[in-house]
Amino acid sequence: MVEEQILNLVDYALVTGLITERDRSYTTNLLLAQCGLDGLEDEVVSAHQNRLTDQKKAEDALEGILKALLDAAAAKVLLPEDTITYRDLFDTKIMNCLMPRPSEVEAKFRSLYEKEGPLAATDYYYKLSCDSDYIRRYRVKKDLKWKTETPFGTLDITINLSKPEKDPKAIAAAKAAKQSGYPKCLLCKENEGYAGRVNHPARQNHRIIPITINGSEWFLQYSPYVYYNEHCICFNAKHIPMKIERATFGKLLDFVEQFPHYFVGSNADLPIVGGSILSHDHFQGGHYTFPMARAEVEQEISFAGFEDIKAGIVKWPMSVIRLNGPDKNRIVELADKILLAWRGYTDEAAFIFAETDGEPHNTITPIARRRDENFELDLVLRNNITTEEHPLGVYHPHEKLHHIKKENIGLIEVMGLAVLPSRLKEEMARLASAMLSGADLRADEVLEKHADWADEIRAKHADLHAENIHGILEEEIGLVFAQVLSDAGVYKCTSEGRSAFLRFTGSID
Repeated sequence: MVEEQILNLVDYALVTGLITERDRSYTTNLLLAQCGLDGLEDEVVSAHQNRLTDQKKAEDALEGILKALLDAAAAKVLLPEDTITYRDLFDTKIMNCLMPRPSEVEAKFRSLYEKEGPLAATDYYYKLSCDSDYIRRYRVKKDLKWKTETPFGTLDITINLSKPEKDPKAIAAAKAAKQSGYPKCLLCKENEGYAGRVNHPARQNHRIIPITINGSEWFLQYSPYVYYNEHCICFNAKHIPMKIERATFGKLLDFVEQFPHYFVGSNADLPIVGGSILSHDHFQGGHYTFPMARAEVEQEISFAGFEDIKAGIVKWPMSVIRLNGPDKNRIVELADKILLAWRGYTDEAAFIFAETDGEPHNTITPIARRRDENFELDLVLRNNITTEEHPLGVYHPHEKLHHIKKENIGLIEVMGLAVLPSRLKEEMARLASAMLSGADLRADEVLEKHADWADEIRAKHADLHAENIHGILEEEIGLVFAQVLSDAGVYKCTSEGRSAFLRFTGSID
């Protein structure tokens, strides 16, 4: 059984182009060693039939092949524990047997970029990242995704199921494990090829591409959880903290000049309004058009001395200034001017404070893209002030919405894609059943937090039944996300909010 699956995995590698026929024996021997075998039986080889005749069949077969090899490894006690954490560490080691060296990947990427262009280069690199199981396609397919129509356009909603939850044994082992400072974080270049440990994922099948942006050394990779198409991460070669500054705008625009089919953006550089990893300077991008990119400019504005740049306030629940023009250096200059003004801006009437007790609050989430021949830069104004009423942040999902979304609003969600916790899959299924049966939600410790929301849904939708309730719950989750974005907007989409927004833009000289 194990020998047959090894042969199947070699076939997979050949069909997907991870190896060539010249590599067959070498790859087979690497896999045998990883699985604790000395060789192949002649009758297994002669009886083997290659059924993986195309890319689609190979993709569909991979999960089953790896499962069989992992089951065998667990039976032979090659795993410390038969848990998802140790299985992920082991199957990454297996997949590394099929991988080219980093230098080969880089050389292929460079060659394609120079001969065929950036699209061909990223197509190759993304396929490699999927075929290598660094991006686990069979897990990503499990994510729940839908769209919701709102006054701000169509929002993207996803309940993320591809990131595995740690099992209790792995959590206990991680606590007991010796803490290591290598790699310093999940974004460091030292992750490439790293075997991993119980408290750090394996990255032996991980390959990164060196790039130069705005004269500095960075690397390109993909997110293993791909929340959207070709979800890439661009990270600084040095482990230095996130910082939004003039150079940031230059790097973002330089990146989209090199990869015009991708957008790229940065999380803000302050807690609450920033992303999950503030300790390592990085951007996120990809081959995807977000709802915010589709939103139109609601009100044109102008800045003295920058009449060559089109500027405006975007029709969006968060507070966005859009800059567009053919000269990226001019856009950088104006963006820096806006950033510096915003860093020090206070408007007590609008509850905007640059700092309190010496703690800075104002920063920007920037997003860059190409719009035909022009460069476009969206500047999302952020503020992380807290109060007794809103201890997690005034411009953060308010407590009423925490039953759906409590986490920080980072770059991806700023642009209109909700990444919601996996718990919601089961909770919404249970909620639908409870609402149809008339059960007391407040007597259920899991569903109690949804009770007020459920009452609001019943008031809006008098005719709830088994055929429509799941669609209605999805729609209402999407509307909650629209409200989450409104909560995160420093200027609300009201006449008073727009007047306050224009007070800020009018103060920039």
